Amino acid sequence: MLGTMRFESLHLTMRRSVWLARLTVVTRILLAVGFIPTGLVKVLGHRFTMLGADTPVGAFFEALYQTGTYWQFLGWTQVIAGVLVLIPRTACLGALLFLTIMTNIFVITISLSFAGTPFVTGLMLAAVVYLVCWDFHLWKRIISTAPPHEPPPPPARAWRRLELTLLTLGTTAGLLFFLSTRNLCPPRVGLMALGPAALLGLAVLVVWVLQDRRQGQS
Repeated sequence: MLGTMRFESLHLTMRRSVWLARLTVVTRILLAVGFIPTGLVKVLGHRFTMLGADTPVGAFFEALYQTGTYWQFLGWTQVIAGVLVLIPRTACLGALLFLTIMTNIFVITISLSFAGTPFVTGLMLAAVVYLVCWDFHLWKRIISTAPPHEPPPPPARAWRRLELTLLTLGTTAGLLFFLSTRNLCPPRVGLMALGPAALLGLAVLVVWVLQDRRQGQS
């Protein structure tokens, strides 16, 4: 109980941070942009890697690919998790689904001795754990009999509609780029989307800085 209370206090402190709220949004977008194209590769029945079956990694992915239905099931879970995590009302469910996905991927990369990959997948797993902790108040009742607490509401922000528009356009551009890396759209489209994605990300950062300045002056 004491541990839960301490974590609850930490959680409330986290939720009061505007920049942690922004980090949460960025993390959700990065996960969606990274996993939706990867999941679509499996859903469409394509191979994920060009490594030969004579290597442990290639043999593992080829075995998964040959299962057919299970390969597509893995893809659907990644696509669904990516979509859920982008929608505010279902982001918590998406984070929990990503927790199972990333834990599995992290263990696989360790088991097959992927060169350097466990470090990357470990960071991704840590990001997912962060998202799950961010929504701690929504699933607290599962692990505790204490009444759930409500985090403080987010502060009112200027140019909210502009911020959402830039984030939506940036996410779309990022998806187009990663879709092109998976041969799911023409490479030219992906290259054309890369520049706007970077510019839109920079524009969001500028809006956030201006929001903070305006908030400090009010």
